[in-house]
Amino acid sequence: MTDTTKSIRPFRIDIAQAQLDDLAARLARTRFGTPLPGDDWKTGVPTSYLVELVAYWRDEFDWRAQEKSLNTFPQFVTEIDGQNIHFLHVRSPEPDALPLVLTHGWPGSFVEFLDVIGPLTDPVAHGGNPADAFHVVVPSLPGFGFSGPVRESGWNIHRIAGAWAELMSRLGYDRYGVQGGDIGAGVSPEVARIARDAVAGVHLNGNIGVPVHDVDEAERASLTPLERDRLDRVLRFLTDEFGYISIQSTRPATLGAALADSPVGQLAWIVDKFREWTHPREALPHDVVGIDRLLTNVMLYWLTDTASSAAYVGYMQESSWGTANSVSGIPTAVIVFAHDVGIRRYAEREHAITRWTDVEDRGGHFAALEEPATLTADIRDFFAGLR
Repeated sequence: MTDTTKSIRPFRIDIAQAQLDDLAARLARTRFGTPLPGDDWKTGVPTSYLVELVAYWRDEFDWRAQEKSLNTFPQFVTEIDGQNIHFLHVRSPEPDALPLVLTHGWPGSFVEFLDVIGPLTDPVAHGGNPADAFHVVVPSLPGFGFSGPVRESGWNIHRIAGAWAELMSRLGYDRYGVQGGDIGAGVSPEVARIARDAVAGVHLNGNIGVPVHDVDEAERASLTPLERDRLDRVLRFLTDEFGYISIQSTRPATLGAALADSPVGQLAWIVDKFREWTHPREALPHDVVGIDRLLTNVMLYWLTDTASSAAYVGYMQESSWGTANSVSGIPTAVIVFAHDVGIRRYAEREHAITRWTDVEDRGGHFAALEEPATLTADIRDFFAGLR
């Protein structure tokens, strides 16, 4: 008998028209909140900006066009450890390409990587060297998008990493690289710890090497000006932005009840983070990543009803957060764009850092969306010596 739990099935996005009609009706009868004094980003997403975004979403955004574009990428689903896993699997035309797993974070999705898939899988078509080619696998995290919702608790980064190792084994890959940011930057090194013999290298972007201890004045004085700036921004984050983590990690179901019923609430919750975490911070998020890409990402949360499930998986990580991990010994590269706050000396406590790149003048937390060319070049350069 065939073990159906290990089967890999083709997947195609095909949202029922009734869902789109329901969304249109909800958007048409949106009740916007009364603007707070100043109606600016100090108190969250300004009502005036939200009104503009919703008008575009309602009147101009074409989901069917986005759906058709997403379906040009080969997609599949499989069940691992009792959980449905959706993923893109784009093979390179180069037979000797290195397999590479790309892992997104919150509030992102697999759409973060759409602009890097082509250059990574087919470098020749994008002015690159065929020796730099990758077979690309982009899973949707458990609880996110078409992998959601989760069926049981316990999906921390260790369990997700085990699922990724199993996924790559099912695809027939016995040696591969891993890359990720945000939650993906936690999952990717864990894959290397679980599957040391299979992982050729780990490439990360984002907040890698954030101190979880109090930094005294002597230690602070030993930091470079760039490192001190990043430390200061970590401290500001803990006082000014930590609220969303507190809510999602303690009351994801309560939050989810609101987001599951209001597409505009879902939009605002995600857009708030895109504004805070893209670079430059003063720019409107849709100007940085593109309004259609921004809304497509939001649609994946809305259409799959995974707002609370993603919050639950993303931040109810039990002992995973703030816990020191062992160094896998696998070569690891980190690229830190202008918004992010990675500090190498702290990262080296958990990672075998062999390459560290600081990009001080551009780029934010959503590296693949904001700086796809720079990210692609760094991935290529790092893995060139590990093939």
